[in-house]
Amino acid sequence: MIDKLLSFSRHHKMALLMLMDALLLPLALYSAVVLRLGGVWDPKLTPYLWIFVVPPLWVIPIFIKLGLYRAVLKYLDDKIVYTVCYGVSLAVLVLAAVIVMARIGPFPRSSIVIFWVFAMAYIGGSRFLLRGLVRRIDAVDSPREHVIIYGAGRAGIQLMLALQAGREYRPMAFVDDNPALWRHTFRGLAVHAPAELPSLLADTEAKAILLALPSVSRARQREILERLESLHVPIKRLPGMAELVSGEVRVEELKRVDIEDLLGRDPVPPRPELLARNIEGRVVMVTGAGGSIGSELCRQIVRQNPARLILFELSEFALYAIDQELKALAPQLECLPLLGSVTDYERLFRVIDGFGVQTVFHAAAYKHVPLVEHNPLAGIRNNAFGTDVCAQAAEDGGVDTFVLISTDKAVRPTNVMGATKRLAELCLQTRHARGSRTRFVMVRFGNVLGSSGSVVPLFKKQIAAGGPVTVTHPEITRYFMTIPEAAQLVIQAGAMGEGGDVFVLDMGEPVKIADLARRMVHLSGLTVKDESRPDGDIEIRFSGLRPGEKLYEELLIGDNVLPTDHPRILRAQEYHLDEDVLTGLLQRLRDACLHHDADAAFLLLQQAVHEFQAAERTRDWLAEQAANGVGPAR
Repeated sequence: MIDKLLSFSRHHKMALLMLMDALLLPLALYSAVVLRLGGVWDPKLTPYLWIFVVPPLWVIPIFIKLGLYRAVLKYLDDKIVYTVCYGVSLAVLVLAAVIVMARIGPFPRSSIVIFWVFAMAYIGGSRFLLRGLVRRIDAVDSPREHVIIYGAGRAGIQLMLALQAGREYRPMAFVDDNPALWRHTFRGLAVHAPAELPSLLADTEAKAILLALPSVSRARQREILERLESLHVPIKRLPGMAELVSGEVRVEELKRVDIEDLLGRDPVPPRPELLARNIEGRVVMVTGAGGSIGSELCRQIVRQNPARLILFELSEFALYAIDQELKALAPQLECLPLLGSVTDYERLFRVIDGFGVQTVFHAAAYKHVPLVEHNPLAGIRNNAFGTDVCAQAAEDGGVDTFVLISTDKAVRPTNVMGATKRLAELCLQTRHARGSRTRFVMVRFGNVLGSSGSVVPLFKKQIAAGGPVTVTHPEITRYFMTIPEAAQLVIQAGAMGEGGDVFVLDMGEPVKIADLARRMVHLSGLTVKDESRPDGDIEIRFSGLRPGEKLYEELLIGDNVLPTDHPRILRAQEYHLDEDVLTGLLQRLRDACLHHDADAAFLLLQQAVHEFQAAERTRDWLAEQAANGVGPAR
């Protein structure tokens, strides 16, 4: 029966509510009169039974005008009391006037006040009773996850309405930092102080907290998220205000709060003239176009309307993936996916010269420290010689600007990867010093969030598997930056370079990796298993520093750093090698690689990069195999 009523059209439901009120209002008046007369009907009132028709005739049109019948029962809030009070109060005034004008002597005057009370109870109570019934039926039919909304502003209200109309989440309460909103209710949901969250979670059985704060700063979001970490429940958030305003996403499209939300900063708006200077209307080439940084550079580049974009990549799959993405992102742009190695001069020159490349972003490199440590010859070939070969092809092909994506590990390196990147910088600095027509610019920065091989995706995978999360050392720290911010700053730094420049990106404050792991566990709604909580969910295990790994990274070799026009880009003044010295070292290094002499290559790398101090000497795995006299498997 109830299901059938709920299936009625909206107009039929409104008609039923009007009929119900048309019966309840006379009943309220009758109850008031009988109560006033001590529970006995006075026969003298029988000729005046028509008076019981007056309240519905007057009140129902008022309720229609006030929109009471348009309200959806399931979403009624406490404001309905004001609507009912207003309509019933007008009815009482009209009723009193009718009784006086009709000179109904036997009618007890005090029953008019009692009628007001009964009418409020019958009309208002019926609405709340129906609301509870509908919500209970809805809950049985579609069990939804209980959630608490953090933020009772406009976005929070919109989110509540969207969730109530959906079937996935059931909002149970609001939480807001503004004391002026505490104890207010919106559509039946009360607003509470943040301090009440622990008890709210228990009382409402909420399984998640939804952040409805799309316009607050990253710093403020971090403060709130840090407070919520200890609650050990999943946290989701609204998209940013820019995405909501643009219509790219809807308010109910919630995103899981991730570690990027805790580590990310409020971005400095990029300077359009710097973004466009080396790209707009020009032929641009990105090496390593399928990698984490290379692919994001491509996404940023297509927004600046280049004449053509050359995607140069060794990995067939990575090249295919970024090419497909860019075709969807910028279908009007000519993107040319080209397979090739950065150590292949002939192919590089033919590409650069044949397509008239004007700007090169060199992102191709081996970046994984332990892998390069045990494959030093491959690392030297790809990172150092690959950069030098690309630079030579760029010079010979008449490229205007060549931007090298470098790393903080190039500063006082303790591993082969960092040393090869510093050697790559030295190659470009020396080319500039001898008067190259190509502007060579180097940009250093630290870890980017979510890049392949970084700790963030590794920790996510380990947490999803139930742990343990492995951290090399309790005190190890790293700098972090989001990939889009890093790519934008690289492009802008490249536009600022005059040649031979080494730019350093402001990475913010270093982050302790152990703290990062704990936060990621908490953001997953889990607890850390340690001595203080032996029954926790995820253990954090310290595995020891890996070969070539530093406890902390630096971005500068010396203290001689200059500011630039951009607040997050600094200019470092680094030494460079004499051309003859570098040429001789590179030739001997090539010979060592050609003869697979890892020991000689390691010593030459130390000669070229003066500040290279390996924490411990490691051997090339292939060299170890040969030294042990083990032949290939047959």
